[in-house]
Order: sequence, then structure tokens, then C-alpha cells
Amino acid sequence: MVNGKVTAWVGWIWFAGTLMIMDGVFNAITGLVAIFNRNFFIRSGRDVVLIPLTGMGWFHLIIGITLLAVGAALIAGQVWARLVAVILVAVNAVAHMMTLPAYPWWSITMIAIDIFILYALVVHGEEARRAHG
Repeated sequence: MVNGKVTAWVGWIWFAGTLMIMDGVFNAITGLVAIFNRNFFIRSGRDVVLIPLTGMGWFHLIIGITLLAVGAALIAGQVWARLVAVILVAVNAVAHMMTLPAYPWWSITMIAIDIFILYALVVHGEEARRAHG
């Protein structure tokens, strides 16, 4: 915000909301695949994660649906969505670090998307609140 006026940087928040929706869809798909295909997170016959695979699948499914809903709320200008989004995206990045040994490129891509979202929310979040009134 420059001199009380909303600048083009507010678009970063809508970009973050859109990325959160995409992130949510990707997580939900990953979760469903892990729930219905127990070998999804296994590499060379060893478990990559410390919790059961269906547990990880349910985690990804739940966080995916939540990311999708909070991303939509963020785009709609809900003030509470910014704080919830920061927490969810940070948790999501940590969850993808757990799958890094099995799927390095996918995990790195998802973590990078989460970093873009966090940047937009933390640096430009206040401006989006003012843009919605």
C-alpha cells in the first residue's frame, strides 16, 4: 500500500489463493491415491514416512480439502483466511519434506509453491485486507 492506496501487489494475494486451491487439489489427489494404493509412498520395499501409508493419505486428503477451502476464502477476502493459510501452508511444506526421499522433484515443486504462497501472504497480506474494505 502506497499512501493509503491499494497497489498492484494485492494481486499476489489472489495469486496465493489460486495456488492454494491448486495445492489443495494436488494434495487431495495424492491423499486419495495413497489411501487406495498402499504402495504409493514406498520406495525399494521400505516405508518412506514414519506413519502408516493410509494415515499419510488421509492427512494429505484432509489438508488438501482444507487448503482448497481456505484458498477460496482468501480470494473472497476473508480476514481470518490469511492466518489460517500461513499455518496450513507451513504444515503442508513440512509434510512434503517427509516425502522428499521418495519423490524429490514433486516434493521440491510443492515446497516451492508453498514458499510462493507464504511470501504473498506475509509480505502483501495487509494490502489485500484493505482492498476488500
